[in-house]
Amino acid sequence: MKHTQLGEFEELVLLIIGSLRDDAYSISIREELKEHTGRNPSIGALHSALNRLEKKGFVESFEGGATKERGGRRKRFYTMTAYGRRALDQSYELRSMFYHRLPSPSWTNE
Repeated sequence: MKHTQLGEFEELVLLIIGSLRDDAYSISIREELKEHTGRNPSIGALHSALNRLEKKGFVESFEGGATKERGGRRKRFYTMTAYGRRALDQSYELRSMFYHRLPSPSWTNE
């Protein structure tokens, strides 16, 4: 597959999907975003990002079983693919390389 870039929001969503493992569905992803970043994206914005990630081959989705508490509706769960992990690894390496090239802040030399 060709190299596909990750947007900043997509990268956060993909990181959360990887960290949630078997419990990554839209509401749990949104809760993690809100708790750890202070962002509270609309469900529509989150679904758009999830659809882009799936189209790029970074995630796969499947429907879980219907539950009574959801009125018989199913949850759509997301899992990171090996290609998604490689995209995160490349993003991490690029960001780290540039970060380590930054000069020391002047306030640390005081």
